[in-house]
Amino acid sequence: MLAEVEKKFKCPYCFERISMLLDVSVSDQQTYVEDCEVCCNPISLSYDSENGKVRNFNAEKAQGW
Repeated sequence: MLAEVEKKFKCPYCFERISMLLDVSVSDQQTYVEDCEVCCNPISLSYDSENGKVRNFNAEKAQGW
C-alpha cells in the first residue's frame, strides 16, 4: 500500500492549481495546515483515508493564522 498520495486542487487564496502529498498510511481523519506553494498563504487541509485512498478532501483558508 502507498503511504502518500498526490492530491491536486485549487488554492482557496490565489486559485492556482497546486498539488500536495497526503499521508494515507493511517485510515483515519487528518487535519493540518500547509502553505500554498504559489502564494505562501496557510491552507487548512482535512481528509479521510481508507485503504490507501483519499476520501472527503477539503482545502480552505486557515483560520487564525
